[in-house]
Amino acid sequence: MPPRLTSFADDARIAFDNLADRASGLVNPTVRLGVTGLSRSGKTVFISSLVHNLLHGGRLPLFEPVQSGRVSAVRLEPQPDDAVPRFQYEDHIRALVKDRIWPDSTRAISELRITLDYQSASGWNRLFSPGRLSIDIVDYPGEWLLDLPLLGKDYRTFSEETLALAETGVRSELSRPWLALTRATDIHAGADEMIARDLATAFADYLKACKADERSLSTLPPGRLLLPGDLDGSPALTFAPLALPPDGRPGRGSLWTMMERRYEAYKSVVVKPFFREHFARLDRQIVLVDALQAMNRGPEAVQDLERALTDVLACFRPGTNSLLSSLLGRRIDRVLVAATKADHLHHESHDRLDALTRRLVDRAIDRIGMAGAGIDVMALASVRATREATVKRDGHELPVIVGTPMEGETIAGERFDGERKTAIFPGDLPEDPESLFDRIASGETGLQLPDVNVVRFRPPHLEETGGGIKLSVPHIRLDRAMQFLFGDRLA
Repeated sequence: MPPRLTSFADDARIAFDNLADRASGLVNPTVRLGVTGLSRSGKTVFISSLVHNLLHGGRLPLFEPVQSGRVSAVRLEPQPDDAVPRFQYEDHIRALVKDRIWPDSTRAISELRITLDYQSASGWNRLFSPGRLSIDIVDYPGEWLLDLPLLGKDYRTFSEETLALAETGVRSELSRPWLALTRATDIHAGADEMIARDLATAFADYLKACKADERSLSTLPPGRLLLPGDLDGSPALTFAPLALPPDGRPGRGSLWTMMERRYEAYKSVVVKPFFREHFARLDRQIVLVDALQAMNRGPEAVQDLERALTDVLACFRPGTNSLLSSLLGRRIDRVLVAATKADHLHHESHDRLDALTRRLVDRAIDRIGMAGAGIDVMALASVRATREATVKRDGHELPVIVGTPMEGETIAGERFDGERKTAIFPGDLPEDPESLFDRIASGETGLQLPDVNVVRFRPPHLEETGGGIKLSVPHIRLDRAMQFLFGDRLA
């Protein structure tokens, strides 16, 4: 069982918020959908494409309410939470469709409400339901989700685990400056603000180095050290792990107790409010992952992504939402783990990306249990930036993908200008991910993962209709994701 994340006082406040949500839902039925992801997985692109396809009649054959013609109108409406920034859909879709650039990544929480008018498939339901559903999309950084396990750990446990992990693999190289400073620090000495700041800065630099594209590691709490926002420089963010010496806990007024106090403040000031005010009110959740990037970075990045997903999914409180549970303690009853950038592979490899992602979350699913919870895994592309083709080489036909590489992208020594298209062979994923993970876990020396070409392509050029309206954003399996996440609420 995962550790308890909240106190009884927190539970009471969560119950009150859920009661208010339930009362509002009687008048305006609503589903709160959490969208998060790990390290450039495409959260902003996913939300923008989902909303654009709903608003503009996108091709959604697997989203039954639209396919059957039961959805009569779709519109954006003011969000219910006035204290939460609005997800700037219009700016992001302009970047995608008009400028053909990828929008900026998520750096803070935001929210957007989209409302669908529909006719229920059940004649009985049509008598009692207003035929309207609002979807409140809550977008938040994956780093914040990785902070939730800290609620069940004291400072000593957090320090021991973080320091031990920093000594492994490539982290041992990246953590060297921070660990050297930590080892030279007398934790029995009196609390010193300058020493605390130097340690926190070195620790944050280590986390940033782990997250950088060339490493693409995923297990990086505390997340606000990477995205400090308006808390930058506050005592709640000016801390770092310290090892407890064999001679026991340092006394009051020491550097160690100062760091311990700030760690607890971080949980109280940063993590608990996010859990209570946002995460605990979610009904459905999608977690986006860039499994292809991890594969490209090697066995250690794959292992780290698996560890991060285990920590992430253990935070969810899976179960079926009855009226009572919704009032007292809402349960996320559907969780989707989606591997993005399926358009970087030929469709023949999509099932392999599905299988690889499912294997990444197997341990987490076993840990949280499946009772009453709907958990699914799929490969998708929120925006399809490529098309498929075949080329002949040495008398054989090879499947390739065709797209426009981003300006500055280099392929086989050739630098692209952002305008010219090219065809690449995307590579192959393993047919049997289980054997691959066994080899990774064994620590096999010199293990080479399958080579997958992860090229940064520009968003596609969209044709206009006769009325000058851009066609909807192309995608892969976005409709299947919609059906899983909220199709049942439109039945």
